[in-house]
Amino acid sequence: MSGLYRCSDAVAKALTARQPVVALETTVVTHGLPHPEGLTVALELEEVVRTHGAVPATIGILDGVIRVGLSHSELERLAEDRTAVKTNLSNLAAVLSSKRPGSTTVAATMAAAHANGIRVFATGGIGGVHRGVDVSGDISTDLIALSRVPVAVVTAGAKAILDLPRTVEMLETLGVPVLGLGTNEFPAFYRRSSGLRIDARVDSIDALAAAVNTHLSLGLGSGVLVANPIPEKDELPADVYETALATALADIERQGLIGREVTPFLLERLRELTGGDTLRANVALLRNNARVAALLAAALRSWVDVARVVVSGDR
Repeated sequence: MSGLYRCSDAVAKALTARQPVVALETTVVTHGLPHPEGLTVALELEEVVRTHGAVPATIGILDGVIRVGLSHSELERLAEDRTAVKTNLSNLAAVLSSKRPGSTTVAATMAAAHANGIRVFATGGIGGVHRGVDVSGDISTDLIALSRVPVAVVTAGAKAILDLPRTVEMLETLGVPVLGLGTNEFPAFYRRSSGLRIDARVDSIDALAAAVNTHLSLGLGSGVLVANPIPEKDELPADVYETALATALADIERQGLIGREVTPFLLERLRELTGGDTLRANVALLRNNARVAALLAAALRSWVDVARVVVSGDR
């Protein structure tokens, strides 16, 4: 298994020294945002993580190896390669064995983070239950990963195209706790609230770290979803959001888009329909999630230190 992963020197040293590390995905680089914005934002997110006391570990696939902590040049290479595959759990092995370049989705990033001892991951929005699931059966692997991989995922909710009530219900069914940072409701990505209740609200990073640490210590095997709403000043007005989303969804249905084609099209179409407002909101929520993830990773380190002291004292 070690041959399938390669940590950068900075990430390897941080993990060995038990310093806080935050995983970052690369779908935003290759599919989530237009080039070169994706690369620019990825580098910005790494700087946000560093500024708030943690080491960034941006994860992607190059030359048949999962790189944990891509260098600037490796990120550029991935961003500029139009053959890069959007890699999920289902095609991860095929991409690795073929030595094709690949960006990691939420699910694939979670798996790689956990395999290398990283407990916190920052993303934009998770995948979930799609609208029309009764016909399509389309449910994102992100939900399965959250039920199987013990990593804390900081997110601004679920992607705009999804059936949010069913997504929240599925998270509960799968035993994935949803902790709202300063909110009682599940965030709706570009909007701060959806009207959907979550499992628990926490109002500080310390309280969040305590809850996350307790869940991971229980050994239940599932991850934790940290619901971190987009900053109030950056959320889209409700009328702008709803009108643009309705138009984009109609376009998706008319063109018959499915699976991995949907999210890139949706993000680009919403950007066009809102004159770039969704892109600005997307970047804002990504930065906010990276900030919270770094603070959470640092706070979790103190919990590990406390646990170590308690065990030593018991002996």
